[in-house]
Amino acid sequence: MAKQEQNQKGEGGGEPGEDGDQFERSLLPMVDVRSTSLIVLTCVAALYFISWAQAVLVPLVVAILISYALDPLVSGLEKFRFPRALSAALVLTVVVAAIAGASIPLKRETMAILDKAPLAIERFQRSEARSTPQEEGVMEKAQDVAKKIEDTAADEEAEAAAQQPDVMRVRVVDKPFKVWQYLMQESSTILVLISQAFSALLLVFFMLSAGRLYKRKVVKLSGPSFHAMRKAARIMNEFHSQVRRFLFVMLLGGLFVGFFTWLAFFLLGMEQAVFWGVVAGVASVAPYLGPFLVMVGSGVAAFIQFGSIDMAIIVALASLMVTSIQGNLLLPMLTSRVSSLNEVAIFLGLLFWGWLWGPIGLIIATPLLMIIKTLCDHVSNLRVVGELLGK
Repeated sequence: MAKQEQNQKGEGGGEPGEDGDQFERSLLPMVDVRSTSLIVLTCVAALYFISWAQAVLVPLVVAILISYALDPLVSGLEKFRFPRALSAALVLTVVVAAIAGASIPLKRETMAILDKAPLAIERFQRSEARSTPQEEGVMEKAQDVAKKIEDTAADEEAEAAAQQPDVMRVRVVDKPFKVWQYLMQESSTILVLISQAFSALLLVFFMLSAGRLYKRKVVKLSGPSFHAMRKAARIMNEFHSQVRRFLFVMLLGGLFVGFFTWLAFFLLGMEQAVFWGVVAGVASVAPYLGPFLVMVGSGVAAFIQFGSIDMAIIVALASLMVTSIQGNLLLPMLTSRVSSLNEVAIFLGLLFWGWLWGPIGLIIATPLLMIIKTLCDHVSNLRVVGELLGK
């Protein structure tokens, strides 16, 4: 009987408490506290370094993305026996000249809108003065009560000051806002932005001039085995193709937003409709932030032109509708075709890189996620991260 009981215990796995102990002991080797702590500290240190080295990393990342976009043009000129450096200089000169040439009419349109602002504000004030008084709401009554309390307090302070002849009354006058003075105060930030743009332009030139030099170096350093070198070359080619396809998708999205914004504003009778179409198309490369700024700016411009809040709301909603179709339907559909990222990963990436690098982070978040996903898919230790980022 004793043997039978022992055999039954052995077949049944022992006492109930022994199963839990075995399960806990099996989990302990899977969780290494020291390794987990090192990983967490490494991630925190990496985040601090990325934020601290923003002035260097942002131009570098932007230059890499721009070089990927312009590389087909330089390679095309190279096929006609143009030197690589000369082709890179020629392409960059044409791009910079096109941007500078396009900014001239945009500047004129901006100045025309600003010139109409004082007239629109004056017209709105006169229409408000002619409007019939309506019954006050809760907010208006609360403001009236607060104003009466402030006036009573001011009268008491004036009486107290009158009883004390030796006390001098001081009146604080706010200084008017001056644009030039504000620019002088923010001159250091402007200089940093200009230096970063110039650094990115030089980096683009050097990367385009180098061609596939660094790709060959990375493949050579990947290892002596042919398998490792072929794997490194495949990863680099996938980086290149992913970024190119994403930039093509962004170009299509910008053209969609620009055309339909122009069409909607033209039908609504907005002046400078071409200007707003160009601005909306360019701003669409910064998700969420760009469309929001265009919506607010177009609403203000509509109010300046029509002097009506109703038209300002209609124009702003039209801009929001176009950018919503592009951001919620067109862009996710095209992005899912050119990449294997899921929507949650893209949204979290936008939040993270936008918090870390601001508007530039919003622009480069998706291509960076594509590169990280590709790298994780080809490295065995990082496939868990790639699985989380994928569909």
